Amino acid sequence: MPRVKRGVTTRARHKKFFKMTKGFRGRRRNTIKLAKAASYKKGQNAYIGRKLKKRQFHSLWVTRINAACRAAGLNYSRLIYGMELANIRVNRKMLSDLAAQHPETFAAILEQAKAALPPAGQAPDLEALKQKMKA
Repeated sequence: MPRVKRGVTTRARHKKFFKMTKGFRGRRRNTIKLAKAASYKKGQNAYIGRKLKKRQFHSLWVTRINAACRAAGLNYSRLIYGMELANIRVNRKMLSDLAAQHPETFAAILEQAKAALPPAGQAPDLEALKQKMKA
């Protein structure tokens, strides 16, 4: 039976890890043991980063909307509540874009939301709200 030499296969497998760790500093890029660990950690961080990205963008949109609302004399939570009462269904990403790119459209939404809000310091009529939500 012929002798099996595994050098080519091993080198190919190692090259795969070296390709993934290209640009890393120190021995993490060219020592297989460290490159392997670094590439696994890189994958974990990428996975976590994809989740964090969504969270950070949501936070950014809320901040932008709040800044635009406060300039018009309303805060974020009152705007969202007013939009709910006025039955305006616009997600935060689009609302943030409207606030930044199309302030006149955002102002129109803001006015509709303000009109739907109950007077300050007065509790809303819950029965009327329930009927409105059912319709």
